[in-house]
Amino acid sequence: MPHDRQAPSELDGSTTRFCTGKSGLRVLISEDDLRETVSVGRNRAEAAREPAARVWFEPFNSTLHTVEWRAVDGKPFAIIQRWLIADNGDRDKQDRPIAKPTLAVTRLPPGEVCHVAYIDAQANPNPNELARKAADELARHFKCGKDEVKVIGEAGRAVNLAKR
Repeated sequence: MPHDRQAPSELDGSTTRFCTGKSGLRVLISEDDLRETVSVGRNRAEAAREPAARVWFEPFNSTLHTVEWRAVDGKPFAIIQRWLIADNGDRDKQDRPIAKPTLAVTRLPPGEVCHVAYIDAQANPNPNELARKAADELARHFKCGKDEVKVIGEAGRAVNLAKR
């Protein structure tokens, strides 16, 4: 996905990427203190105002650069993105937290942009299919700020870390 990158701030080391998406939508990825947020809007300011731009996972985390767009008649209504969430309770031989993969389904405009569902990518043998089904069945009617983010499939360690 092509993107513009904002240089790290001299004050805090944060970065922002703004990527071209589908149907005039753009993806805003912000990183601060080894935690990322992902939002979508028609421009940077719009994406930054969405609820998704203010939701982060407590443990250190990152996203993969691929986004799956869910659409009907060429109109996107959700994205699915893989996140890696650091598990401080499970460490490698160098004493670094092992990242746990989870999929997040995010609803798109019209209406607010927010997380709709989480799918644990290790606990479920078919996480991509579960995420697509969740996007197709939940995203368009999900009410940001009112509806609770759903856990789809088996709730493994990654989802537990995401839901804290």
